[in-house]
Amino acid sequence: MGTKRKAPFNVKRFLSQIGGGKTLLTCQKKQILFSQGDVADSVFYIQAGRVKLSVVSQRGKEAVIALMDAGNFFGEGCLAGKLVRLTSATVVDDSTIVRIDKQVMMHVLENEPTFSSMFLEYILARNLRIQEDLVDQLFNSSEKRLARVLLLLAHFGKEGRPEPVIAKVSQETLAEMIGTTRSRVNFFMNKFRKLGFLEYNGGLHVHSSLLNVVLHD
Repeated sequence: MGTKRKAPFNVKRFLSQIGGGKTLLTCQKKQILFSQGDVADSVFYIQAGRVKLSVVSQRGKEAVIALMDAGNFFGEGCLAGKLVRLTSATVVDDSTIVRIDKQVMMHVLENEPTFSSMFLEYILARNLRIQEDLVDQLFNSSEKRLARVLLLLAHFGKEGRPEPVIAKVSQETLAEMIGTTRSRVNFFMNKFRKLGFLEYNGGLHVHSSLLNVVLHD
């Protein structure tokens, strides 16, 4: 009798099946998943919904550093030896999230090349996005930064068709993401609407013409 061959590792099944160190969380809007300084002992994967990652300075000023949506991982700092959370994670919309224990995540990364390859690709893309965000913050005006964030939220430039209708994001959150005030965000949003770059009609509709703001010197 021949040796039974191991079935290929199914990434989608691993991220959807619960048990064995994986817990399904049904989260409500504004629910805090973890806070800055908490013990870092797990990685999270968003099945549906959105999560805001933020940091608070010693003076109490909050900055939003990322808005994560379905298909994103977060909390992976524990895999690199971080003992405490460097950010806080807050649910933006009602969400379904999988919590994966650190030990389980380490095991699958070490033993399943298919998953390791997918996760490495994700981390590299995320690292590139962080670099682009830093350059954007250092060299671009708040108007350009806002336009870029709106285009990213609408998934312009990603594989597949863009999503021109953005789920509701408060102007306060947008202001925290680009490092300006709510009044400035409101001013630019009204300007973009008058120029036909976006519209409010059952949600925020972003048009590809908004790219003109990012590309214009």
